[in-house]
Amino acid sequence: MKNFQLDKRLAKDCLVLGELDISLVLLMNNALLPWFILVPRVTMPDICDLDKDTQLVLYSEINEISNFVKAELDVEKLNVAAIGNIVKQLHVHIVGRKQSDYCWPNVVWGTNQKVCYSDEDVRKLVELLETRLGSIFKRSY
Repeated sequence: MKNFQLDKRLAKDCLVLGELDISLVLLMNNALLPWFILVPRVTMPDICDLDKDTQLVLYSEINEISNFVKAELDVEKLNVAAIGNIVKQLHVHIVGRKQSDYCWPNVVWGTNQKVCYSDEDVRKLVELLETRLGSIFKRSY
């Protein structure tokens, strides 16, 4: 989309893995738990601002990544949210949780614990995304 630019904070904290129809697929660079972020390539700040067709595509993409996380990444629960108090750009968090994760049962943001992904681990995740999602996922990592 014209005028779309990834927010600098998301670019700093995340790895851009690829693209879906309307969204960039980001991975929070913290290997302590699976934390994906979808960023629709739009300029509107909230899901309700999108036209109905775009909303449907976004919800489909959220479901695709959510199902991927549940099927491939050993989680017990998903946290899915479009929270934008600091980063105003529309983005949707999809976080896989389990009772043994580093901050259970608390929220994942605002903690200082971090382990960056290795290049090999990111490559494996991208390959899994390609296998699971097929041609709807276009890698950029």
